[in-house]
Amino acid sequence: MPEPAAQKAVEPLIARIAAAPPASPVLIAGPTASGKSALALRVAQECGGAVVNADAIQVYERWRVLSARPGPQDVAAAPHLLYGHVPADVAYSVGHWLLDLAPVLRAAAQGTGPRPVITGGTGLYFTALTEGLAEIPPVPAEVRRQAEALRARGGLAGLLAGVDAETRAGLDQANPARVQRAWEVQQATGEGLAAWKARTGPPLLPLSRCTAVALRVDPAWLGARIDSRLEAMVAAGALEEVAREMPTLGRGLPSEKAIGAAEFAAHLRGEISLQEALAAVRIATRRYAKRQRTWLRSRMGGWQVLSLPGPHS
Repeated sequence: MPEPAAQKAVEPLIARIAAAPPASPVLIAGPTASGKSALALRVAQECGGAVVNADAIQVYERWRVLSARPGPQDVAAAPHLLYGHVPADVAYSVGHWLLDLAPVLRAAAQGTGPRPVITGGTGLYFTALTEGLAEIPPVPAEVRRQAEALRARGGLAGLLAGVDAETRAGLDQANPARVQRAWEVQQATGEGLAAWKARTGPPLLPLSRCTAVALRVDPAWLGARIDSRLEAMVAAGALEEVAREMPTLGRGLPSEKAIGAAEFAAHLRGEISLQEALAAVRIATRRYAKRQRTWLRSRMGGWQVLSLPGPHS
């Protein structure tokens, strides 16, 4: 977060966290490239704590560059937990993340571990953490294949037609993965996601027990940061990283959903030029950031909003 105006905007937040009990967790959510990891590192350094990952792609060991995981300098400056600890071929869910996070929270509460400064862009992780997670039975592989076939034939409209009205009303209908998940649960269990969520148990970390901050950023400011970060990723070896992973790509694994993996792989196979790949990654990243901003507005109403000004504010 190098811009002086953005630095100044976070000063009151740093002061509040420093005055809070030393074990009190901090949550920092925001869209990709908004500077949340840098802010989390600053909180951990100045207020004491460990930076804990809440990004569904950064958990995988295979994408250090492509997922913008904290680098060696950041890791040396403060402890970093739950980054790159999952093998590429493992299907890691929000439930797994909560299980991995629980001992971190417990150690902090008992005074035997550092304050967790939890940051990332996966909104589902944060809502499951602070609102609870419905214990939905696993979806059979056959149902998943049916969902994929239906999605291939009719797109999201075909899936949405098979979801109950209550679930559909609360669904991010622009998110293909969420729509498919809702259809799969409906078909596999006979009940909609809304009904399952209504029976959700108590959360692991209620908002009342932590400082929860949602970053709100100017889209134009964020777009410039996305472009700069993409250039930095390429310079840091993103293409080489994808090239190393290409023999194991194409199996439909969750870890393959990293933005840039498919685009750079297509370039490396000679299907598109580098400029076309970069343009596709920019578009995909902006769309992802827009979905994240929508989630923050619609699902994190109880969070403290921190508006980060652009460089000329």
